[in-house]
Amino acid sequence: MKGYAGKLLRVNLSNGKVSKEEISDSMKRDFMGGRGFAIKLLWDEVKRIDPLSEKNKIIFSTGPLSGQLLPSSGKMVIASKSPLTGGYGDGNIGTMASVYLKKAGYDVVVVEGKSEKPCYLLVEDENVKIVDASDLWGKNTFEAQDILEKKHGRNSGILLIGPAGENLIRISTVMSQKGRAGGRPGMGAVMGSKKLKALVIKGTGNVSNFDDNKLRELGKKGYEEIKGKESYDFWMRQGTMQAFDWCNENACLPTYNFKEGVFEFSKEMDGHVLEKLNIGRKGCPMCSMQCGHIIKDSSDQGAELDYENVGMLGPNIGLGSLPQVALLNRLADEWGLDTISLGSCIGFLMEASEKGLIKEKVRWGDFETAQKLTVEIGKGEGLGKLVSQGVKTASETLGKGSQKWAMQVKGLEISAYNCHACPGMALSFGTSPIGASHKDAWIIAWEISTDRFSYGKEKVEKLIEFQRL
Repeated sequence: MKGYAGKLLRVNLSNGKVSKEEISDSMKRDFMGGRGFAIKLLWDEVKRIDPLSEKNKIIFSTGPLSGQLLPSSGKMVIASKSPLTGGYGDGNIGTMASVYLKKAGYDVVVVEGKSEKPCYLLVEDENVKIVDASDLWGKNTFEAQDILEKKHGRNSGILLIGPAGENLIRISTVMSQKGRAGGRPGMGAVMGSKKLKALVIKGTGNVSNFDDNKLRELGKKGYEEIKGKESYDFWMRQGTMQAFDWCNENACLPTYNFKEGVFEFSKEMDGHVLEKLNIGRKGCPMCSMQCGHIIKDSSDQGAELDYENVGMLGPNIGLGSLPQVALLNRLADEWGLDTISLGSCIGFLMEASEKGLIKEKVRWGDFETAQKLTVEIGKGEGLGKLVSQGVKTASETLGKGSQKWAMQVKGLEISAYNCHACPGMALSFGTSPIGASHKDAWIIAWEISTDRFSYGKEKVEKLIEFQRL
């Protein structure tokens, strides 16, 4: 079957064994790749175990279009049993690791067991090594990325964790390329539990396709169609941040831990402000949109922003300065913390403080305190320890009715859409297999364009349609 590399790479960190397995045509046909491969493998191979034990497995999976010259084909799924929710967890990430994995000759990597000391996995086509990473352990994701690129070259795909993953913080994620993130339900902690700091992937091969010329034609047509859209120029200028004003106007912007849907300082940090501060763009491989915008801040490299992290680290915690949000976002990326969950955790503490349930004073919009909490959460220390395993666990520990403002579904913190204004999005969160993820069915735009507060059959059918895309 064409479009696949055709092999699964299996690495056991406990005994150092590396094996390569053929992927059957029936597996390709029935599960296609990406999340399908990951779910099938986890269902067959992972039973009722502690997600942070060596019996858990973490899977890095591509699909038949990964690495092809087609729009949105630069994604990879990272999946495991989630330490945050206790169920299936995954995330998709736009990264050159997806491209190079296919070029190296593999569709999937399965990592199992646990190393005795910090390590990273080096994949260079047929050559696969488990390399000592003691010198990288404790480094933040930006530092480690630089070291690995200097050692192995920039023509490589790198996936890695920060100190939060090493510390088994359950809202830690997997990072790539200084700003790309994937694996919200604690995939960083799973890597940390295995002492796996990073994957470095270099590939020089090509994928065998049924008709290369036809594929190129389809890719060209797809890119031209995207560029021909009326909203294309607006997307290029603002990326996903164009949703900021739209959400504020429609009262679904997460504000003060989702208590409100409209932020009074929105005009000081919306997409138009982003345009003025913009110094560059980045995004997923093979995507013409490049929706991650890099803005000026006080660091030497700037910080990458999009709607979700601005919404959760800005209005949701009462912070109305885009440069400050950028600095907070960069700090989270360095530590390897999921910015959506981080914003929810800080918002939870601010509301708990406002209601007098904790003795510490954590005020809305307090940038310095938010920075301090980010580091404490990454370390699992101080007040940050309370929320470092997610708001569901924090509310169960704190009690006193705090479950009412622990904004989560199935243990995963809610993405940046206040569902008071869009009940269909609430249903989307509730029926997602991983919890409150907007990526499983982004029904909100359709919903608000119709009768947003309806609960009829049409909305349910439309949600199912979105989920099956």
